[in-house]
Amino acid sequence: MDNNVPLAPVNFFQLSVDCHRLPSAGQGNFALSLKNYTKYLLPDLSGLTGEDSFAQVALGWSIEGIELFAYIEESYIRTSYPNYDKGDSLELCIDTRDVKTSGYNTRFCHHFYFLPETIEGFRGGEITKFRTEDSHELCNPVDLQVQSMFKKDYYIMQCAIPAHCLHGYDPEQFDRLGMTYRITRAGSPSQQFSVVAEEYKFQEQPSLWSSVKLIK
Repeated sequence: MDNNVPLAPVNFFQLSVDCHRLPSAGQGNFALSLKNYTKYLLPDLSGLTGEDSFAQVALGWSIEGIELFAYIEESYIRTSYPNYDKGDSLELCIDTRDVKTSGYNTRFCHHFYFLPETIEGFRGGEITKFRTEDSHELCNPVDLQVQSMFKKDYYIMQCAIPAHCLHGYDPEQFDRLGMTYRITRAGSPSQQFSVVAEEYKFQEQPSLWSSVKLIK
């Protein structure tokens, strides 16, 4: 039996992107919005991953934490839980030390999921899988902020992760993060950033995540 994993063009690059500092936001508000998200857009890597592209995704940082803004250019379908990836969902992986030499999650790695709608009381959470010696306490889901806006032909998700939910997050000392995301639509192919989703357990492969430079 052939166990070889086919390689996509993205496998031959060490990806690095810029992430700009966010303006201050009022308490309980998001800094990223329809008015300013284009400044913070991540590049479209569908040409390198060979996967569909149906969303514009922006990422920004501040001392208070990080925000993700997703403009999904398709109609919302449905939310699923606990099998969140069977419905519409957004996942974000962050490594606060951007370690590329590890083939598994270290204590600085995080895997978050966010849902367009609240289901069974859940809207998002951290589900990072570790080796025992590398684990850190998972964040309280109530600390994560998620907000959605639904239109006929598209919908928007705004997600905020406070700094205390990111083990090792210290932008003043470490100006780089490891990062990837996956956006899933129920019954349809997903959009992934820097790892081909169908070929790897992207949430457990921080060495394949892109590097994000925190620009002040």
